Amino acid sequence: MRTQLSTHPRMTAVRRASGAVVAAGVAVVLAASAATPATGQSLGSSGSSGSSGSDSGTAPGGPCGQSTGNSTGSLGKVLTPWITGSPDGGLPILTGRTRAIEMVTGPGSPNDTVNRFNVSGTDLGIMWDNDNAGGAHQTMIAFGDTVGDCGAEGDDWRSNVLFRSADTDLATGMRIDSSPLMPVPPGPANVSKEVVPGFGIPGEYTVIPTAGIAVGGVQYMRVMGVQSWDTPGNWTTLYSALASSTDNGENWTLDPLTARPNVAGLDIPGIPNFDARNADFQQSAFVKNGGFVYEFGTRSGRSGSALLARVPEAQIADLGAYTYWNGTAWAPDLASAAAVIESPVSELSVQWNSYLNKYVAMYTDQTNSLVIRQADNLEGPWSGTQTILSGILVPALYGGFMHPWSSGRYLEFVGTTWDRYNVIYFRTDLDGLQMAARDQADRPDPATTGEAQRIGTELPSGEVVPIAE
Repeated sequence: MRTQLSTHPRMTAVRRASGAVVAAGVAVVLAASAATPATGQSLGSSGSSGSSGSDSGTAPGGPCGQSTGNSTGSLGKVLTPWITGSPDGGLPILTGRTRAIEMVTGPGSPNDTVNRFNVSGTDLGIMWDNDNAGGAHQTMIAFGDTVGDCGAEGDDWRSNVLFRSADTDLATGMRIDSSPLMPVPPGPANVSKEVVPGFGIPGEYTVIPTAGIAVGGVQYMRVMGVQSWDTPGNWTTLYSALASSTDNGENWTLDPLTARPNVAGLDIPGIPNFDARNADFQQSAFVKNGGFVYEFGTRSGRSGSALLARVPEAQIADLGAYTYWNGTAWAPDLASAAAVIESPVSELSVQWNSYLNKYVAMYTDQTNSLVIRQADNLEGPWSGTQTILSGILVPALYGGFMHPWSSGRYLEFVGTTWDRYNVIYFRTDLDGLQMAARDQADRPDPATTGEAQRIGTELPSGEVVPIAE
């Protein structure tokens, strides 16, 4: 039975004032209870790729996604080849254990990222604790390809930007406190700067964050240098590498000695030799435990398995100090690394959860649904999947990343959809989701059982558009 609109709090009152709207505004959101069309399945990349076009209308006015489906960034590069509309702030209204709390970025966000940081569209939102750097306990949030003014030449595109938050009231959303900004002059005021420009080598298309962690007050970000966006769900990288910051994320240095080249012959001084197995560590997820940094690695794209490495915290920038789980023990040879989570694994987030008393791995599956697995140990075994956010209800979904301060019965995380090309803040009730690590059975999608439904969409104006019966 469909939940009555009159009983839902979003249907009885406008929750909060809206943020600025990009260009001429956001079109009325279309009904999105139907499954995503084929073009929206396993879309794009963790930096720039597709949209199903099934979830929200196209906003007029800006080149951040025209009817051609292309968004052109600086240097005339097609950066978001499947986006069909300007960045959108439509917030899905959901029933069930997972609720959409607010837009973190873009139109409709209470953070007003359009005016404060010139961020009208972006994705990912990889989060980590900054280890109290500079005496300020904050969550760091790294985003991928970012657009600003959709009417400006090149859409004010940047490969990546960074936000900081000290908000501890996780139940109500995430207030953004600051962002590294472009210096004034030469740039304009209130523009988040590209924090990791990359190596500037031929073929380096864009540089996308995949993981972050703080060690001894130093921030580390794993990035991938993208060579090309290929078919939906697939892309090709030149390398992955570590960037570091000693000033709480304000300025970053990309270290060639930490690079894992994915192609031979890269013209980067100091870069290690090419190894074919580097392909397995082009995207990452970090976890600290017992004096080690554990790094999960996946191939570029959304179809590889997850492997596991670890390194003493103090040696995180020394690739020679890493060892790899081979299925039974830790070995120094990358070639011996074995899968700990079988394919297909997309952008990955992993952390300990005190309520479940398990490690939790989060990623989107082949149906564009956000799933979790549970394990007693990082090496596994990892349980079967549980769907906490269905791609049927929120089409074109990808990139689920858990808040590092999330604890207790409720799990806070962010996710992105291609049709919005903005980051949404979600909250899930974990009660009843306890699962034995050796239980390999995948649980059914709650959208198919009726446990979760989509009943409407809240526009940036505060207007609520119900799902058509």
